[in-house]
Amino acid sequence: MNIKIIKPTPIGSLCIVWHESDSHPLITQVLLSRPNFPSENRVAMIFPDCCKSSCAEIDAIAKTIKSYLDGENVKFSLDALDIEFCTPFQKSVLRAQHTIPRGRVSTYGLIAAHVGVPDGARAVGNVMASNPFPLIVPCHRTILSGFRLGGFQSGTSLKRALLEKEGVTFDKTGRVICRKLYYDKIR
Repeated sequence: MNIKIIKPTPIGSLCIVWHESDSHPLITQVLLSRPNFPSENRVAMIFPDCCKSSCAEIDAIAKTIKSYLDGENVKFSLDALDIEFCTPFQKSVLRAQHTIPRGRVSTYGLIAAHVGVPDGARAVGNVMASNPFPLIVPCHRTILSGFRLGGFQSGTSLKRALLEKEGVTFDKTGRVICRKLYYDKIR
């Protein structure tokens, strides 16, 4: 395994864990820093034998991530992600999540219904909790049905900050203000 460390960023360091495939590099995981726990420390614990390395394709993705964090409206491709280790359900959830555009939110239940598992909100939440590709697959754009944030791997403060950077607003109680949820066909 190889790692590309991205720093500084407005949210601390990030690490892209990747490997060479037959045709191009594939990202295995994107690790965000957590409060008082930088991404480099997380990588050292999870992938102790990885080495710092990069290539043109990974450098381009790192640049796109930095552009996103600097406020640019970028669209990430799924082509460089190694999703082969994911179950079919996880793949469907990650693809559905990837489709939610900047500045929009959906709920775990709506995503579950969209992927054909109408009672699968908790299962979608579990997929999002272990999303190996945060930011590229924007799990921060999924909220609870009561318009509260729900969890996030790197904390709800970061989830809120990412959503606010995208133009999502909140009321005084911390609930998301939006007219229409993504994947909601009824409203």
